[in-house]
Amino acid sequence: MYVGLGARPGVSADEVVSLVRQCVPAGCRAVVLATLAARAAEPGIAGAAAALGVPLRSYDAAELAGVAVPHPSSAARSAVGTPSVAEAAALLAAGAGVVLLVPKVVSGRVTCAVAASR
Repeated sequence: MYVGLGARPGVSADEVVSLVRQCVPAGCRAVVLATLAARAAEPGIAGAAAALGVPLRSYDAAELAGVAVPHPSSAARSAVGTPSVAEAAALLAAGAGVVLLVPKVVSGRVTCAVAASR
């Protein structure tokens, strides 16, 4: 499962890991976390990747903005320059021929979406 994450500054690793575990379907596991390049150095995001034992991929806002998503956000566009972080990052990380299994879920200061190969 390819997990896309959006987050506000200061999010904790525990908050991120909790939402990832909630969003990844039962019997599956995250293989990659992906996010906006400007958030990749956030201790909560980097710490979640370390805690889950998976790599962290990051994409700039222009890359994310080029991905068609089912739930674009004008708030995200205003805040970080792309209408989607979590859904777009999950889809980009998974590559071609993928499906968005779990559309964005927001919990506190973190947003999560999950994509997988068909």
